[in-house]
Formats: sequence, C-alpha cells, structure tokens
Amino acid sequence: MRSPRRFRCAALAALAAGALFAVAGCDSAADRTTKGTTGTAEAEDVLLQPLAEPGPGPFTKSTARQVPSPSATRSPREGDESATRTVHRVSGAVPGLYGGVRSEASCDVEQQARLLTADQDKARAFADKAGIEAVQIPGYLRSLTPVTLRADTQVTNHGYSAGSVTAFQAVLQAGTAVLVDSRGLPRVRCACGNPLEKPVIAKGKVTYRGERWAGYDPARILAIDPGVRPVGSLVIVNTADNTWIERTVGDDGGRDRTPDDPPPFEPSVDLLFPSPARPSEPAPTESAPSPPSPAEPEETECPESPGDPAELPPGCPPPMEPDLGTEPPDDFDGMPSDEPWEMEEEPGVVPEPTQVSPGEPRAPGEPGELDELEELDESGEIDELDGLDEFGDPADSGVPEPFAG
Repeated sequence: MRSPRRFRCAALAALAAGALFAVAGCDSAADRTTKGTTGTAEAEDVLLQPLAEPGPGPFTKSTARQVPSPSATRSPREGDESATRTVHRVSGAVPGLYGGVRSEASCDVEQQARLLTADQDKARAFADKAGIEAVQIPGYLRSLTPVTLRADTQVTNHGYSAGSVTAFQAVLQAGTAVLVDSRGLPRVRCACGNPLEKPVIAKGKVTYRGERWAGYDPARILAIDPGVRPVGSLVIVNTADNTWIERTVGDDGGRDRTPDDPPPFEPSVDLLFPSPARPSEPAPTESAPSPPSPAEPEETECPESPGDPAELPPGCPPPMEPDLGTEPPDDFDGMPSDEPWEMEEEPGVVPEPTQVSPGEPRAPGEPGELDELEELDESGEIDELDGLDEFGDPADSGVPEPFAG
C-alpha cells in the first residue's frame, strides 16, 4: 500500500505532464512558425498571410484603409504542401512595383503613430527593430510612403508577444497595405503595425503554413531588395484605372501627380516575366524586314574636252564657255598688249634711265659731265641722276641712239 505522500507526488507529476502535452497540442501552426524562425537564418517555415489577416503577435490593430476581404482556400495540413518555390528578387526602385489609388493613402499613418506610442513597451520594441529611438516613431512613420503590394511578396515579419519580439518568414498577399522607405523597401505592415525587414530565402524545400488565397503560386513570389540610393518619389500604378502615379516619398497621396517622364512600358506589365529586375526592358518583338537600301549610282567618267556637248554621258556637266572679259594669266601666249614690256638686259649694256634730275644751272656752252650716280636698284634701273652737265657725241658717250640730240 502506497503512502499518501507518494501517491500525491505521482499525481502531481502526471498532471504536469498532461499540462505540457495540452500546451504542445494547442500550439497553433502560426505560433510554431513564429517561434521556429526567431533569429534563424535558414527559415524553412513560411507563413502565408492574406492581406486582411493580422497574423501572430500584432503590434497594433489594423490601420489599413479599404482592404477587401481575401478569398482564402483550404489550409494545408501539417507537413503538407512542401514544395520548391521560386522567389524572384527585385529592386524596390522598379516602377510599378507598388500600387495605390490617386490622392488616397493605403494606411492611416497618424493613427499608426498614436497606436504605437500608446504602449511604451511596444514602442521600444518597434523602435529597436526600426533602428530608431521610441520618441522618433511619429517622424519615422511620416517619412514612409503608404502603398500596396502588386505581387505576393516574402518579408521578414516581426510579432510582439509576452514582452518580446519574434521574427518569422511570411508571404504577404498582393494588395497588402505597407509603408515603404525611400529605397522602396517595405518597413511596416498596416494590417498589424508589425515592423518588416528583408526576407531570408531558404534553400531547397520549405513548408508553407496558413491559409492560401486564390491565385497564390509558390513559383511567383517577390523578394524586394532596397534600391541603390534614396529617391524623392515612387512611380506606382493607379489600381483604379491602371495609369501611372508619381507619389512623393513620405506623402499620403495629397501631392500625387502624373509623372513627366513615365516608364517606357504599360502599367499592366508582368513584374516577374521576362525579368523582375528590368521590367522597363520588354522582350524584343519581331519586326518586318526593312526594304533594301537603294544602290548608290556608279560614278560616270566625263571627258575633259568633249567635242560635241550632245555626246556627253548622262550626269556630265556641259563644257564651260571661256570668259573673254577676264584678265589672261601671266603665261598667256596671245597677242601682246599696249603695256610696256620689260626686257632682260645683256651684260655691259647701260640700263635705260627712268628719271633724270637736272643739275645746277649752267652757263650756255659750258662743258658738262656726269658728276654723281646716287642709286642703282637690283633691276639695273637708275633711280636718280645728278650733275648731268652736257651730252657729247652719242657715239662717244655710249648713250643709245634714241637719246642722241
């Protein structure tokens, strides 16, 4: 017979074991996903989060505006739906990555700030993940831009439970309202106020948990990387009429406008195909072959002095008529003109004087003589003669006959 003390200890042990079993059995798939991926780099459990579902450990209630009800399908069973997924990385600066309605914000930023700062513990936990101080939360949220996702997107989500922050991988449904920073990276999910970070992409197969929605495809998931540099505005798609909107970073839609230089592709272009990183470069289309360019005409050789102008080949200019009124060239061999000619002089011949200057007055009959020859130029012409007193006999003086008196 057992003692009452021994029986009481056995009963307490059984009760404790049953309690632990009950806790393990009631733990939801979402909780296991949250706890299993806290601080892990290889996150093989991915939680599917429809756009209106707050998910585990929300920081605040939803501040998303005009969120339609998701059309969820069956929930995968435990360990079911393990498949190799395809996650397409894309830059947050790609035009058309996000959507919205013109002049309408997808999230109430001011309400989000009030809800987060109302609880000091949550405020400190949120600020720690955002890399800011708790007092900076309102200004930080106002620096973000409210938009909606245009494709199912994986992120690192954070929940708040029992005074601590848990991290888990989640795929957010297209249409989910988020706040993005100036590099195009999602930072806050408006349906729960949770801070968001870049996803951790596990290699190989992963296990999906949570409810699937219509149109979900594990091969069509985006992973958004921050842009290379901050931008002043985001080019998004107007989900109401499928047009372009340029939304200023940190604005709630009040300054929305049509971009001056819209992207070179339609707003409805597929973000994933052919290349998620470069949707602005659509696949080249086949164009009709261009007609051959006309061949250049062959050059025609034209005779220098044709006989008959009618016999000239096509394309040759007619011969030029001589211009009789122009001055002939220096080597012209025609008739001489009335201008004086310059002749080459033989050695020993006295050059012809071009100017004679009279000397001093002389008495009549006084014999004269050549007193001075001042200058003789290179051509042999005498520029100036002085002191010519008297010409004698032309034969004696050596002066040519034309100058004989």
